[in-house]
Amino acid sequence: MIYDIDVAIINFLQKIAMPVSRLAIFVIFFWFGLLKVIGFSPAEGLVESLLQTTMPFIEPATFMICFGLFEMLIGIMFLVKGLEREVIPLLAFHMFTTFMPLFLLPSIMWTQAFVPTLEGQYIIKNLMIIATAIGIAAHLHPIKHRIN
Repeated sequence: MIYDIDVAIINFLQKIAMPVSRLAIFVIFFWFGLLKVIGFSPAEGLVESLLQTTMPFIEPATFMICFGLFEMLIGIMFLVKGLEREVIPLLAFHMFTTFMPLFLLPSIMWTQAFVPTLEGQYIIKNLMIIATAIGIAAHLHPIKHRIN
């Protein structure tokens, strides 16, 4: 009986793993992106600090809207089966930019070595997004035609 329950649970989880993973990434990216677009993102101060350090020539309000739209696009693309190869590089670029404050803004990200602030924790949790995206990408099939 325990074995049968175990098998049933595993089978159920295998059926929903991909849709739930895709939906989770969509919700996070679309929601947080929308907050940036409409001017309610709690990350606004952090983004402005990073922009001042890396690209002071870009106007923060414009960047927030563009970055928010970029996040919303990533979220939507994760919902569409068949766009994985296109969205994974976009996600990789996004993750690179979102991890930058850990190194470029240490006074905001860390209270001391290996003790992140709330903002630092907000960024470090992106490792779960990366792991989820790897899980989605791991279910891709090789491209049928060799690309030269």
